[in-house]
Parts: sequence; C-alpha cells; structure tokens
Amino acid sequence: MNLKRFFVAAAAALLSQFTHAQDAKPIEWVVGYAAGGGSDAVARTIAEAMAKSLRQPIVVSNKPGAATNIAASYVANAKDNVLFTADFATLAANPWLFAKLPYNPEKDFVPVGMLARFPLLVVVSPNVPAKNFSEFLAWAKAQPNGVSYGSAGVGSPHHLAAELLRERTGLKLQHVAYRGAAPAVADLLGGQIPFAIIDTASVQQYIASGKLRAVGVASPSRLKALPDVPTLAEQGVKDFVAYAWQGLVVPAGTPGETVAKLSTALQAALDSTPVKARFQALSLEAMPGTAQQMAEYAKAERARWGKVVQTAGIKLD
Repeated sequence: MNLKRFFVAAAAALLSQFTHAQDAKPIEWVVGYAAGGGSDAVARTIAEAMAKSLRQPIVVSNKPGAATNIAASYVANAKDNVLFTADFATLAANPWLFAKLPYNPEKDFVPVGMLARFPLLVVVSPNVPAKNFSEFLAWAKAQPNGVSYGSAGVGSPHHLAAELLRERTGLKLQHVAYRGAAPAVADLLGGQIPFAIIDTASVQQYIASGKLRAVGVASPSRLKALPDVPTLAEQGVKDFVAYAWQGLVVPAGTPGETVAKLSTALQAALDSTPVKARFQALSLEAMPGTAQQMAEYAKAERARWGKVVQTAGIKLD
C-alpha cells in the first residue's frame, strides 16, 4: 500500500469509529435514588469513564422510591441497553422486607461486577449537643419521646444499620424515610432530624466544613479521611460493622459477550485515575472483581441482613 492509500485508509477508519460513537444508541444507567446523593455520584463518575472506553454515551437516569423497587422493576422488564446500580436494598434487604417483589433479585439480573462500598457514619445535626458517641447516647436516652433519625429510604443500609444500632443500644428511635440520601442530609443540616447513619459520599463535605458532626464510624477501622472519628466498636458497640454497597447489573437475557465487554470496561474504569481520585475524595472503597464474586458477596449479605430484618420484625407490605 502506498503512502496515499495508507492515509486514506486511516482516515476512513477514524471516520468509521467517530460515526459509530456518534450513532451508537446511548446506554441508560438506572439509579434507584434521587440525584445528588452518593449512589448518583458513583454512577456518574464510573459512567463517564466507561463511556470513553466503550465509545458509547451512557446517560444516568434517576428513578427513586419504594426502596429501589421502582428502578429494579423497570430494569427487570427492560430488554437491553440498560445498566442498573443494584445495591444493598435491591439484592440483600428487599427479599426479606417485602412479601412480594416486582422483580427476582437472583433471576432478573445478571451481575457485571461490584462498584463500591460506602463506609457509614453516625452523624448528628448542629443542634445536638454531642461531640462523640457516648455523649450522643446519653443525650438520646434522655429524650422522653425518643429520637427520630433519617435514612436514604426504607430498607436502605442506612435504615437497617440504625435498626441494628437500636438493637445493640436499646435506644427509642423513630424512622423518617427519605427518597435518597441527599434529601435526608438536607434535613439533617436544617435540624429537622437530629441524626442519621449516612454514607461518607453524602456527608463528608459537610463534616469537613463543620456543618455536621460525625460521632462514630461503622467500619472495622477508622477512615483515612476522618482519622479523629472513632469507630463504634472503639466506643463500646461491639462487632458493629455496616456498609452501603453497590454492584452493576444488566437485565437477564443480555448476551454474554455484552456482559463481558461491560465488565472489562467497568474494571478499567475502577482502575482509572479520575475514578480513584473521586472515590478517595468521597472515602469510598472500590470493589473490583468478577461477576461471580459479586453474586457471592450479595448472597452473603442477603443472609446476614435477613437476620437483622427478622429480629427487628420489619415488614414493608
């Protein structure tokens, strides 16, 4: 091939790739929570990185409500070209909380891979006079009518972690469910609710600015970003470990080659510098791994939190 033909062929190849990227149907990434929260931040961060490697647009679509059941049902009935942030609620808690679900967590989705694990914090509003968990516990027990707390939704890890805290401490608590972490944090900032167990991605900026106070970490060890906040275990709540976590799934029936392609793009995204930097800023733990590892993790979490739901007697229908 002479030089002229080489450049013509190269130009044609580039044009073909550009045209493919321009004409490719956007992939819809469904998130079961409101925009602005930690789940939304993770989806948008990873979607941007995956879109580049796939050379295909990815559009994040928020469908909050009903403990992610609205979003899960939508994806379970989708044919193709849809990604879904299937999280703690979708895969681990809802099978125990609902007598009947509009989806089957094991049959309606195919795992692509885990996304991230969110450390959880016990966070108090500015009008609560507590600087550590012991002071918070004493204050809460002194309230004659008990204490209300907010969560990202019924059946969310925030909700069930608070139920586990109630079980371990004997606190009298009233649950206030929101349609995602962002509106819960807004009321926490405004003092409408006194405390919440909330993920780092949703509150870290407010803790750093002094607008909210973290009095305990639900992880086994302290967080690098918040080294002065002791774990709950350090403060007397033994073996208290809880995380919010998320994985990426597609509707059942998605071709295997498509799943493999998405999995490769996901692992590359999790290993990319922009995603690592964003996760570090939000104190998130990336969870790279295979689809099979995701399935096994979800199964173990489903068994663990099923015990908490049954002990607390929580039913949502």
